[in-house]
Amino acid sequence: MSTQMGLDFSLVAQAHELVAGVDEVGRGPLCGAVVTAAVILDPNRPILGLNDSKKLTEARREKLYDEICEKALSWHIARAEVEEIDELNILHATMLAMQRAVEGLHITPKLAMIDGNRCPRLAMPSEAVVKGDSKVPAIAAASILAKVSRDREMAAFELIYPGYGIGGHKGYPTPVHLEALARLGPTPIHRRSFAPVRQACEARESLSEV
Repeated sequence: MSTQMGLDFSLVAQAHELVAGVDEVGRGPLCGAVVTAAVILDPNRPILGLNDSKKLTEARREKLYDEICEKALSWHIARAEVEEIDELNILHATMLAMQRAVEGLHITPKLAMIDGNRCPRLAMPSEAVVKGDSKVPAIAAASILAKVSRDREMAAFELIYPGYGIGGHKGYPTPVHLEALARLGPTPIHRRSFAPVRQACEARESLSEV
């Protein structure tokens, strides 16, 4: 396993390289699923240029996405849907989606390294790594798979729900999105448990009662 990102890889060595990196995309947006990925890299097929997906250009992410899918020992993309986010809250829905990503791997890792400061409940040991997508290659790979997958989905939703600018802001609470939400109201993919969406629902209900 490469140490190009500067992390102490003693745990990785102990796990005989079968380490899954796990990351998520989409905790902050007002709409769409939270998407996670788990990746076990192949030490014999290194992938150059892995980094936090947010620090890469869209073109570079797309290219790395294909390379990761081709070269990784195992990878899996999972999600928690809007309904699950509203029912469980975003934190618990994210943990659920991470569980699904790891459980979907066709190779069982010896260790799961999770981006952030907490780990989901897993059947194997896990380690939380703050800013892991900038430190651990497998987590960086997972962040790329998750982001590219979710961004593609948001581009598709742009066509289904025109007028919100979803393809551009990816569901995040930008001024454009908030203005469209107030003007057009929530779509079926908006998270009702998030305050701006809830307020837009209440505003429309108030107008309908007048």
